[in-house]
Amino acid sequence: MTGAETEDDIPLGERKTVTDFCYLLDKSKQLFNGLRDLPQYGHKQWQSYFGRTFDVYTKLWKFQQQHRQVLDTRYGLKRWQIGEVASKIGQLYYHYYLRTSETSYLNEAFSFYSAIRQRSYYYQVNKEDRPELVVKKLRYYARYIVVCLLLNKMDLVKVLVKELSDEIEDYTQRFNTEDQLEWNLVLQEVAAFIEADPVVVLNDNNSVFVTSNRLQEGSVPPLEQGMVVGQLVLADALIVGNCNNQVKFSELTIDMFRMLQALEREPVNLATQTSKQGTLEPNEKPAKRENPHKYLLYKPTFSQLYTFLSASFKELPANSVLLVYLSATGVFPATHLDYEVGPYDFGGVLTNTNRDVVNGESAQKRNQAQKEMHCLHPGDLFPFTRKPLFIIVDSSNSSAYKNFTNLFGQPLVCLLSPTVYPKSVQDPSQRGSLFTLFLYSPLLAFSSICGLNSVRRGLWERAEEFLQRVFRDIGQMITRSRSIDQAFLQFFGDEFLRLLLIRFVFCSAALRLHKLFRESRSFPESYPELPKQDTVESSLLQKHILELAGMLDAQSLFWDDSLDSY
Repeated sequence: MTGAETEDDIPLGERKTVTDFCYLLDKSKQLFNGLRDLPQYGHKQWQSYFGRTFDVYTKLWKFQQQHRQVLDTRYGLKRWQIGEVASKIGQLYYHYYLRTSETSYLNEAFSFYSAIRQRSYYYQVNKEDRPELVVKKLRYYARYIVVCLLLNKMDLVKVLVKELSDEIEDYTQRFNTEDQLEWNLVLQEVAAFIEADPVVVLNDNNSVFVTSNRLQEGSVPPLEQGMVVGQLVLADALIVGNCNNQVKFSELTIDMFRMLQALEREPVNLATQTSKQGTLEPNEKPAKRENPHKYLLYKPTFSQLYTFLSASFKELPANSVLLVYLSATGVFPATHLDYEVGPYDFGGVLTNTNRDVVNGESAQKRNQAQKEMHCLHPGDLFPFTRKPLFIIVDSSNSSAYKNFTNLFGQPLVCLLSPTVYPKSVQDPSQRGSLFTLFLYSPLLAFSSICGLNSVRRGLWERAEEFLQRVFRDIGQMITRSRSIDQAFLQFFGDEFLRLLLIRFVFCSAALRLHKLFRESRSFPESYPELPKQDTVESSLLQKHILELAGMLDAQSLFWDDSLDSY
């Protein structure tokens, strides 16, 4: 109510409008805050609550559009408050994406975040002497950047980072705040994230051409007619990131960011390609479930990781696969044992200690004969092999997981990264692992080991086309091999898993031929083992790799007759 007006001076209808708006605003805040209390795992518990929250925000958004004039004059509605509602809707769509793994919802989040910037909803915030409002604006920018990164809108990310940098500078100059270092760290993180790719693709005018590495129509080699493979479908994936010092933004390491895209199809909008701000239809679903459901776990403790594993395992539908991707620092056994060893004697990968103290002593001071507590050992995964399990381990101790035992006869495959990289190859851990890069974008990784920093777009597209033919041949090598373990074929019917297996074989073959990669520890491994002559050491595949290296003018880096060099 503005000016010297009393409530009685305001027409009843307008008074009701303000009351209804206040009710919707309070209800929306209450429901939004309640989202934090929902369990993060499980597919069903959260859906009805999310639905109710969407419904209230839909009503609130439409209500403020229909009654803007009354709310301006009688309630004193400010533009930043409209921006705050739009920002919450953007967050809802983003969290809906995280819960469902449907990339279509990323576009919806983007449309609301984009509207806030285009309509300058937060513009007046800088004129108000309220630091908490400026923080809302800064957080909006950080969230918008995450969505743009996931949608590969890199040009826009760079613009937003510049705007965020200016906003942070203005904020820290106007208010003597304690969170200046925190916001500067956000800027440093996103700058490092943008620069993480080792190779850039350049247009003719030297601008960067942004490549997408999500699954696209026609990008997966088709199965040969009459080929019998398993009918299993990848339904759930746990993506775990716990590497020390790896580039990250928000709660996504660069390895997690790459792997989650390798498990998604290219996004489409829910309705049309021109997204429409202000219309909310959160219950509208894409025609069919396109992507496996994912849990993104950044530096989880062992108990958190086991809880999510158990929830995924419990809810895994029939004829479905659970994928576990571990990008984590290796944990090695304290002593080398001479006697027969078991699945807890090889170490594994690090889980977050959460600064736990065991009986008053830190974990490091315990008896050396005891096993490391903050570690996911191969044996910890044994219970989950009662259902089809596909494991990818990218770690300096990935080889611990080749000592697996298939106790229950279910399909089981482990793809394991090299444990050592040549000193002359740039340490891959901080800017993301080379192994994960091969699984995400094989050509980017191959260009990197060819010593390239940039590739012209025309050459890149020719090389991509050539690689498609190589992948078709690798697919046939796998399905035609007479000595391959059946587990590989049981997973081969799923497009995501087929592509990961094909890229794994390509990675293994490329590193074996590269002159710098001479130690066996520098080659990926798998459980069960692949028949080398039929796959990673196939003469046809070696010929293809040399031809690809020739296209990139890097043939001298590879052995021309590698079989003689072993």
